Amino acid sequence: MTDVLRPRAPARPSAQPAARSLLLTVLGEWVLDLDAPVWTVALLRGLTALGVREKAARQAIARSAADGWLERDRVGRQVRWRLSDATRGLLRRGAERIYSFGGVTTGWDRRWLVVMVSVPEERRDDRHRLRTRLAWAGFGSLGQGAWITPHLDREREARDVLAALAPPVEATSFVAHHGRIGDERTLVAGAWGGLEALERHYRDFVATFAGADPSSQEEAFVAQTRMVHEWRTFPFLDPGLPEEFLPPGWKGLEARALFQRRHREWAGAARAWFRAGNPERPP
Repeated sequence: MTDVLRPRAPARPSAQPAARSLLLTVLGEWVLDLDAPVWTVALLRGLTALGVREKAARQAIARSAADGWLERDRVGRQVRWRLSDATRGLLRRGAERIYSFGGVTTGWDRRWLVVMVSVPEERRDDRHRLRTRLAWAGFGSLGQGAWITPHLDREREARDVLAALAPPVEATSFVAHHGRIGDERTLVAGAWGGLEALERHYRDFVATFAGADPSSQEEAFVAQTRMVHEWRTFPFLDPGLPEEFLPPGWKGLEARALFQRRHREWAGAARAWFRAGNPERPP
């Protein structure tokens, strides 16, 4: 389930996100904090407002239930849904990361967390899984099984990644300062590569949502859900490097401020629209 819930790289602003991916955003943004279950009609109403066809929306709900995201509760002829405990926990952790993400590490003490991992060549699936999950966790690769991050608290996440591999692999971690051999900027550039693609994603985000001006509760729901859907990829794409390693005028700072401002502006109307479609009694 963890891989399914992990966001993918943002698509072009004109591209229509997959129904199930949008459903995940709806669940995290509008269902997670509800005190009551959510009716099927409320989920369908939200997804169709987002441009998903009803058939695709129903399939997304059914597949999510089959995979354990949702638990069914039938009331007469109607069905309402609760988040499973596992999904609720994953969404809460995801929300914490999304809304606390600042994009730039401040107050850095110049220490790096270094993780060394050795996976046998014949375990190709595990090697791929390890690379993908550590990259999503913000680690940069130095090659030869060495990974680094300026976020020392990511050690727990690295441990979870390693614990998911069976049989276990050899690994060790340590915390260190960069020494006097080599250039630290070159180290960072090698670990994360160019940041041009990420900068373009931030520019697209700003261009899409800076001028958005919803004029109804439904439009506010659509605007905020799409904004959160796009934003939730950034904490997994952006390693959150210290500012000294970022290009001048880093667009991530503007994007972060825009996300916070728009979220405050749209949240009330958007929430009211979604909850109006989820009555206490069977619809």
